[in-house]
Amino acid sequence: LKPEAELMVLPPLFPSRLTWEHYRVVLGQSVMLRALVNSLGVGIITTVLALALGIFGAYGIARYPIPGKALLLLLIVGGTAFPQIATVSPLYLLMRALSLRDTWLALILANTSFALPLVIWLLTGFLQEIPVGLEEAASVDGASRPRAFRWIVLPLLAPGLASAALLTFLFSWNEFLFAYTFTATEASRTVPVALALFPGVFEVPWGDIAAASILASIPPVALVVGLQRYLVRGLLSGALRE
Repeated sequence: LKPEAELMVLPPLFPSRLTWEHYRVVLGQSVMLRALVNSLGVGIITTVLALALGIFGAYGIARYPIPGKALLLLLIVGGTAFPQIATVSPLYLLMRALSLRDTWLALILANTSFALPLVIWLLTGFLQEIPVGLEEAASVDGASRPRAFRWIVLPLLAPGLASAALLTFLFSWNEFLFAYTFTATEASRTVPVALALFPGVFEVPWGDIAAASILASIPPVALVVGLQRYLVRGLLSGALRE
């Protein structure tokens, strides 16, 4: 909101006059608007895909007598210990071989592979809190396992799903390395990459970058404020084990 001449001047802390010029410049450029659309699209699809896969993996671990269940869950969570920089080169070669470079699908697959272990871990903790007796009672009443899952487990699992969805979306929204490596044009660049490559000819447009950063922070902040109670509960519940 500061005029250009006051951006690097301190004091004063507050601007002598408010200006919306930087926001008008950002909103008038297709680069940032396209990046916002890309981030929203990739984030939403990644979240849906990670939840769809993770809920079945978590249900199997929580409900079926799998030998070495604790070790299996440890190995799944341990997959997140590998830093992105250690996997970006082979993933880049894979995406290029599959002709997926500079596409949403490349980002969705990469983000899902890193978010899925966390989703399974969180949902397993939530499922272990839901009494098995509820499903057994439904089975006695004639309900099949899929029907009991649909009408009994899923409603009780809603807070866990919301928590896992929030964390997955935030991870996808803020992810930079894969987005920077796998994209080459504005068609698929996400917000973090667009901010890093924000156009400037003879000088760095600090005011425009600051305005773009504020606009980019609105969706995740709104999501966290709206679902923060699920986030806290999910983190606490994910630490519980039988």
